[in-house]
Amino acid sequence: MVMPFIQILGYNVFDPTEVTPELIADVGTKKGEKVDYAVLREGKPILLFECKKCGGDLHINHASQLFRYFHVTAARFGVLTNGLTYRFFTDLEQPNKMDEKPFFEFDILDFKDRDVDELKKFAKSMFDVDTILTTANDLKYTRAIQNRLAEWTVNPSEEIVRLLASDLLAEGKRFTPAIKDQFTLLTKRAFEQLLSERINDRLKGAMTPEPALSEPVLAQTAIERAEDEGIVTTAEEIEGFHIVRAILREVISPRRIVMRDAQKKNASRWSTSMICTSMRNS
Repeated sequence: MVMPFIQILGYNVFDPTEVTPELIADVGTKKGEKVDYAVLREGKPILLFECKKCGGDLHINHASQLFRYFHVTAARFGVLTNGLTYRFFTDLEQPNKMDEKPFFEFDILDFKDRDVDELKKFAKSMFDVDTILTTANDLKYTRAIQNRLAEWTVNPSEEIVRLLASDLLAEGKRFTPAIKDQFTLLTKRAFEQLLSERINDRLKGAMTPEPALSEPVLAQTAIERAEDEGIVTTAEEIEGFHIVRAILREVISPRRIVMRDAQKKNASRWSTSMICTSMRNS
């Protein structure tokens, strides 16, 4: 699973001068230490891969070997992976000492366009140490802030509650335990409502026909044709289509998502199903 990933980045996994499995990286008196995979450039490692069991835990405690390899090689980037998740490390905190927290993570089963853009920087045709390091620090802290904000939406910290209360309470009113409890509930409710409203806005945007696009006409034509063939398109199916389009609009253009009814026969009866398909690029 790791070799195809490296190959997608443009490196020839069958050329040992470019991708070397079991690269020897002796550490002090400990001989025979080997890196699972090392990507080389001009004979020197630039990217180290430490592989764990497929789907296994990638806790930092499982990266001890990668820590050692990072210290004794010229590589500035190490990757801890279980084949599905790839965590990228560098030495932002102390020179030549791998950080305990990754600055970038790529999950092949769950990624966004911006993740692909960051991953492209490690491709053979684009690889530049300075370029990656320039954005690595921002990526690290952006990810940390996102995690903290997500945590606050569920369990707002006392500092956040106190800050909001100080801005909203009448001047001179003390931040008592009762006020703290009240504003903690209000803050949590406000976060939930804000997220809900954002999601609803996205759904409304997906369901609002755009004049320049032709998919509403295509959808209506498909429904009329399906009705002529004895297929009934329910309101729930139409609503489901709009929800799917709202979800996929982050991945592809909404104009490429259309719906069509299909009728298939099983052993006992005719059944109707709604199919959402992504049209190929013209």
